Amino acid sequence: MRYAQHTSVSSEKSKAEIERLLTRYGATSFASGWQNDQAVIQFHMKERRIKFVLPLPSKSAKAFTQSKRGARHEEMAYKLWEQATRQRWRALALVVKAKMEAVQSGISEFQDEFMAHIVLPDGRTVSEHAAPMIAAAYKSGKVQALLPGW
Repeated sequence: MRYAQHTSVSSEKSKAEIERLLTRYGATSFASGWQNDQAVIQFHMKERRIKFVLPLPSKSAKAFTQSKRGARHEEMAYKLWEQATRQRWRALALVVKAKMEAVQSGISEFQDEFMAHIVLPDGRTVSEHAAPMIAAAYKSGKVQALLPGW
């Protein structure tokens, strides 16, 4: 079962919650938007720009356009899409809150907690830069053992 699978909290309320949370923890700017099947939030905090891309369910996905009996029902499809969208926004709110709480509690440092989402000068995130190198390292088999020296 996915987190907040049956939530009634609107996407707008989840986004507003994220913005309030970031403001409370010291973010100096916040932006959000969407295009096609993804939404994005960005904020500036501790001299870093952070970006989260939130994949949204496709309105044309088969799961949202067909009922259990196979008949097409636009209203039902929209409700299913909307529920899936609300669930993803709730999950993103949980992720951001958990990361901020980990930093606030001293469990981790801000840069470590948000490393994958830090935006670099070329507009890509650290994750987008590092992913090909990580894949190449694992493909080559040159990865250190889980417990080196044991």
